[in-house]
Amino acid sequence: MEKILYLEDIDPRALFGAGNNLFQRFCSYFPKVKVVARGEEVKIQGPESEMMLFEDRFISLVALVRRKNALQESDIADLLNDEMAGGVETGEDPQILVYGNDGRIIRARTPNQQALATAYTQNDLIFAMGPAGTGKTYTAIALAVRALKNKEVRRIILTRPAVEAGERLGFLPGDMKEKLDPYLQPLYDALHDMIPGKKLLQFMEEGVIQIAPLAYMRGRTLDNACVILDEAQNTNMGQLKMFLTRMGCNAKFIVTGDATQIDLPRRSDSGLLQAEKLLKNTYGIAFVNFDERDMVRHPLVKTIVKAFAATAEESTHFS
Repeated sequence: MEKILYLEDIDPRALFGAGNNLFQRFCSYFPKVKVVARGEEVKIQGPESEMMLFEDRFISLVALVRRKNALQESDIADLLNDEMAGGVETGEDPQILVYGNDGRIIRARTPNQQALATAYTQNDLIFAMGPAGTGKTYTAIALAVRALKNKEVRRIILTRPAVEAGERLGFLPGDMKEKLDPYLQPLYDALHDMIPGKKLLQFMEEGVIQIAPLAYMRGRTLDNACVILDEAQNTNMGQLKMFLTRMGCNAKFIVTGDATQIDLPRRSDSGLLQAEKLLKNTYGIAFVNFDERDMVRHPLVKTIVKAFAATAEESTHFS
């Protein structure tokens, strides 16, 4: 008996390991199966029952690599020993959102980050609102990457309104893409933490992951996608309505924003503030409100946010 298995959506080097040591370790559990690996193909020969067992465990191994982006020998031992004993892979920490590059664990670190992860499983539209540094966008992107790896969606689409925070686009050098990329850089940074660079580039070239200004969303229907609108406090009501009505079949939408950092000429024009009033308590829509307790940046950020919030309250009181 002979069969060819294929590696899909993973870097073969992550599965094989340095000097092929990891894959050899895996194959050592199947002494009756002859294995020849070349590139993204793995040819196996042997008794039918042994080949079926090898293929079943191989599929689990590839799924583990896809999820963690890296392997250790202990991962192989844990996977095979558990499955050989008739069990299934269990014990995954529910706070783990996704495995980043080199197997780095990206988890929900605060109660509201965990609340966002829970809301994602129960709703198709989630608003994550709160101050800077609370991990709203990072958590949302981690959920999107997890959904893509688990084949729950086919695409990730990330967007932001191109609203200047004191600067003017027209005075920046370069073409339109070069002018807009700095506004989108935080989204690139998060993706680079979670997806190997070569794979990320491939995904972007193939349109599996798309990053674009909000204006580019007009006229689209977004099916089978996890779509994130970041910095939504800088959308007006018309823009936010346009974005939300892009939702197609099997789509998940996450809207993140910070009501204290509105860069529109008039604060009252923010679509995010109005959407909360209009859509609150709507079935299928969840609102997760982050606060200073969710701060995951430098400890001084919490102090800075509190100080500015206090100043804003005083200004409101005296006006």
